Amino acid sequence: MSTTTTQSGSGTPAGSAPASSAKTGSSELVSWKAGIGLSLLAILGTVLFGFMSDSKSAGFGIAEAANEAASNVAAWVTLVLALLLSAWLGYLWFVRRRAGLTPGGGTVPRWLPASTVAAVAILGLAALGVAKVAKITLPSAAIGWISAVVLLGLAGYSVYRTQAKKATPRWVGGTFAAVFLIGFMVWIVAGGNGDAPSISLAGLIAGSVTLAVPLVFGSLSGVLCERVGVVNIAIEGQLLLGAFSAAVVATVTQNVYAGLVAAAVAGALVSLVLAVVSIKYLVNQIIVGVVLNVLISGLTSFLFSTLLTANPDGLNKPGRLPPVDIPFLSDIPIIGPILFHQSLVGYLMYVAVIVVYLGLFHTKWGLRVRAVGEHPQAADTVGINVNRTRFWNVLMGGAIAGIGGSFFTLVSVDAFSKDMSGGRGYIALAALIFGRWNPIGAFLAALLFGFADNLQSVITIIGSPVPSQFMAMLPYALTVFAVAGLVGRSRPPAASGIPYVKG
Repeated sequence: MSTTTTQSGSGTPAGSAPASSAKTGSSELVSWKAGIGLSLLAILGTVLFGFMSDSKSAGFGIAEAANEAASNVAAWVTLVLALLLSAWLGYLWFVRRRAGLTPGGGTVPRWLPASTVAAVAILGLAALGVAKVAKITLPSAAIGWISAVVLLGLAGYSVYRTQAKKATPRWVGGTFAAVFLIGFMVWIVAGGNGDAPSISLAGLIAGSVTLAVPLVFGSLSGVLCERVGVVNIAIEGQLLLGAFSAAVVATVTQNVYAGLVAAAVAGALVSLVLAVVSIKYLVNQIIVGVVLNVLISGLTSFLFSTLLTANPDGLNKPGRLPPVDIPFLSDIPIIGPILFHQSLVGYLMYVAVIVVYLGLFHTKWGLRVRAVGEHPQAADTVGINVNRTRFWNVLMGGAIAGIGGSFFTLVSVDAFSKDMSGGRGYIALAALIFGRWNPIGAFLAALLFGFADNLQSVITIIGSPVPSQFMAMLPYALTVFAVAGLVGRSRPPAASGIPYVKG
């Protein structure tokens, strides 16, 4: 079988969108998608945050330190380090950008702007910790109208750039997203019950990270599979069987770590079936994935009803993985209790994201994987065993998803129940698409889904008039925008879903 569709620059991460302009002869064609998308969102933000703003203020509580002395030391150390890092990255960015204005001067690395923004954000949070700010109160009407004006200005600038046949800069989209989020949060909280409604910002973010853990593992599984050309619809089944196996094995062995290993093995077994049937026997990958999801759901429900329900103490009392504080890091104000007060599964999530990203884009193995996913025939001609590469990647992805499934029974609750994954495998697929088949993008998209999921509960508690169903819908709407290209180019690997037959 020969693959006729080719993409230039297959070594470039799919999460790195190329410029949205293309030259045809002497004229330059620029897409209107960014300008139209930002304009529609700016109009929506003006209506909601401006005309529908509340006269009340919105309060956002900051996390309180468990150890005041240690938190003060961590805050000052973080402030100094973040200040030095921000200055150095900003200087490096300025030098690279200035050199890029001259012929042959090079370009600014993609990681540099994002790293600079992250360092400045950490600097701001450390400053809040040093100042011992316990609560931030913002006037809803003022913030709403300021947000609306900024959004309209950014959208107008994007339209102006498009009319001038120039692509919209990336900083416009990033700034627009940040301002929209601030206006949206103030608008929601100010609509709650009471004269001065407030929420715990640290609790909201911490809950979002926790809810995102299985989504991150599931989306990483999808990244590994689709980057090599196999569509993994079976993430839901891998999560569910991982949760079931972790509960049973941890209960029988009285060892939660044995349950964690069993979850990885169970996820790999589901992937083994997917790999054999779709790669070796060339059965449609989407059909195989759907069938596996239904099969695992029925199998685990049957075993739960017949075995686990009859003997819960002997088969369904796995215990829990306790949260672990990392010394010093957990004492950093605001971000410390959120990021560094996690269970083993939570820390494995961080490790998995970093390892998968570095492996895919900075190793010889990753280059081969992406070559197989983009153009398997070309990869075969240079000596890469296409189907073997796909087989092992699918197994690896299943093991990662299985570890994500163990979160349900070893961290979230201490018992297995029917279909407890709750469709999160399909949400992980949406996060994979929204993250543009990139491990970092998929991680951030999963955090967005977890944030929207947790925000549903928060707005219900404070009595906000915004329907919780709206928040449940929001991540999927953003995914549709991503697929449509309104927030950037979103393209899967060229050979994704296409079986390969040597010859």
